[in-house]
Amino acid sequence: MNEGGGLIGPVLAGYLYLIAAVLFIVGLKRLQSPKTARRGNQIGALGMLLAIVVTLIHYEILNPWVIVAGIVVGGGVGLWLAKTVEMTAMPQLVAAFNGFGGAASALVAAAEYIENSGSASFDLRAAITVALTVLVGGVTFSGSFVAYAKLQGLVPGRPFGYPGQKVGDSILVLVILGLLVWLIVGGSSLVLWLLLALSLVLGIVRVIPIGGADMPVVISFLNAFSGIAAMLAGFVIQENALIISGALVGASGMILTNIMVKAMNRTLAHVLFAAFGGDGGGGPAGEEQPVKSATAEDVAITLGYANSVIVVPGYGLAVAQAQHTLRELADLLEERGVDVRYAIHPVAGRMPGHMNVLLAEADVPYDKLFDLDEINGDFPHTDVALVVGANDVVNPSARDDPSSPIYGMPILDVDKAKTAIVIKRSLSPGFAGIDNPLFYKDNTLMFFSDAKRGLSSIAAAVKEL
Repeated sequence: MNEGGGLIGPVLAGYLYLIAAVLFIVGLKRLQSPKTARRGNQIGALGMLLAIVVTLIHYEILNPWVIVAGIVVGGGVGLWLAKTVEMTAMPQLVAAFNGFGGAASALVAAAEYIENSGSASFDLRAAITVALTVLVGGVTFSGSFVAYAKLQGLVPGRPFGYPGQKVGDSILVLVILGLLVWLIVGGSSLVLWLLLALSLVLGIVRVIPIGGADMPVVISFLNAFSGIAAMLAGFVIQENALIISGALVGASGMILTNIMVKAMNRTLAHVLFAAFGGDGGGGPAGEEQPVKSATAEDVAITLGYANSVIVVPGYGLAVAQAQHTLRELADLLEERGVDVRYAIHPVAGRMPGHMNVLLAEADVPYDKLFDLDEINGDFPHTDVALVVGANDVVNPSARDDPSSPIYGMPILDVDKAKTAIVIKRSLSPGFAGIDNPLFYKDNTLMFFSDAKRGLSSIAAAVKEL
C-alpha cells in the first residue's frame, strides 16, 4: 500500500489511529461487565469508525459511490442480522464473523502478493507475513464455518473424521509447511493459491473431529485466530490500526480460550485433538433408574414456599427462548418474598457469556447474576436449585466419579441444595454425551417439559398459591 498523504498527513493519521486504538482498548475493558458491555460495544464501534474514516481520507479513497456502496451493503447486512438472528443462533453468527474476518485477511495478503511480489519493496519480511496471513486466514475461514455447521445442525455434532486421519493430517501439515517455505523463498501465484486451498482443507479436517461439547472453546480459539490473521494483514499492508485491533482481538480471544479450558479442567491440546463429546442429541440414558417426576403444581409449591432459590440456566433455556418467561416466574417468586439469584457457569450455552446476554435481554438485574466461584458455596444453604436446560455443567460425576470423562471439570453444586428441580425435555445426555446422576438423586425433582411451556405452567400455578 502507498504511504498516503492527501488531506491527512502521516503524522496526523498516526495520532488519530492512536486515538482509535485507545477506544478499542477502553471498549474491550468495558466488555468485562454486563453493566458496561453495551457502552463498551459503542466505544469500540466508534474507534473502528474513526479508523475507517482516517484510512479513507489518508489514502484518498474518496469515491462517493464506493463509500456509499460500502455503507449501504455493510450497514444493511448488519441491521438485517441484528433484527433477525435469534439469541440461540448467536454462536453461529460469531463463528461466521470469525470466518469472514479470516477470509478478508487472507485475501488482503493475496492481493498484496499479486500486486507487489516482483517489486524491490517486497522483501523477506513481506513474504513471511503474506504466507502466514494466508495460512492463518484460510484455516480460520474454513474451521469457523465447520463450527457454524455443527452448531446449526448441518453436520453431526459428534466427533468424526476419516480413516487414517492422523497420518493424513500429518502429511497435510508437512505439505503446507513446504508450500509456506516455497512461497517465502520465491514461489509464485500458483504456490500462493495452493497454500490457501490446503489451509482451507486443514481448517476443515481439524474442526470436524471436535465434538459439540467443545464448540464454545473452538469458537473462542478461532476468534483469536481471526484477530491474529487481521494483525498479520496489518503488517502486510503496514497499517498500525489493523495491527493494533487484530492484536487486541487475538490476545483477548486467547485469554478467553484459556479461561474456558480451565473451566472445563481441560487443556487446549485435549480440546483440539482428543475428539471428545457428542452432539447432545443422543437417546434417553439411564432408563432403568427411577426418577422423581413432578408436576407444575408440585414445582410451584416447592418454589413458592422456599426462602431462597438459585436458578441455573443452560442452552435449553436459549433453545426455547424462555428467558422472559423465567423472568416472569422470578418476579412472582420475589413478590412472595423468595430470594432469587442466578448461577452462571463459564461454559453454559454455546459461547462465552451466552447466558449473561440471554438474561440481560430479559432485563434480569445484573446484580443477581453470579459466576461459579461466587455462588457455589451457597448451594448447601439454598432451599431450591432450579435447573433450566442445563446438563453437563451440573453433572456431579465431574466431582465424584474419577472414571468419568468430565472428571475434574468445575461444576455448579446444585445437588447440594435441599431440593434440586430440573426442567428438561427428557433424560438424554448433554453435549458431553454422558448420563447425569443428578437426575436420579433423592433430592431431585424432574419436570419433563420444554423450558418455555414448563416455566409458563409453573408461573400459572404460582399465581394460584
